[in-house]
Amino acid sequence: MSLKKINTALAAAFILFILWFGMEFILSPGATAPTFGLPSWPSGDGGGFLIIKGIRDVVLALVLGILLVTGHRRALGWALLVEASAAYGDMTTVLAHHGSVATALGVHGLTATLMVVNGLLIMRETRKIAAAPMTPAPQPA
Repeated sequence: MSLKKINTALAAAFILFILWFGMEFILSPGATAPTFGLPSWPSGDGGGFLIIKGIRDVVLALVLGILLVTGHRRALGWALLVEASAAYGDMTTVLAHHGSVATALGVHGLTATLMVVNGLLIMRETRKIAAAPMTPAPQPA
């Protein structure tokens, strides 16, 4: 299997994971919230923030999906690098609010790090393709 296919499959897996997780927060925020890692959740009208988190994740996944489907590999690599900051931000939020360290590092931190690694691999892959010299087609004598 080529590096490009592996990177594409990994990017697609991230996109589907982020999309699924975001939809869970939109459709059933109360049931999904405990898996985020924070010790307590907003009550009353504050629960709307959980849906905002879900919408953010869905939008992040859609941006990545569009770049993957349209073949904008270098932009996909950059977007993965930038969007990893959302997962690092989630990790930091969980740790700062005395939430589950295991969830902060094992879910948010690991996801962010894998996104960075995949983004860098895609960037490396596209750099090699762009740097490849064009050989002229053989000309008839």
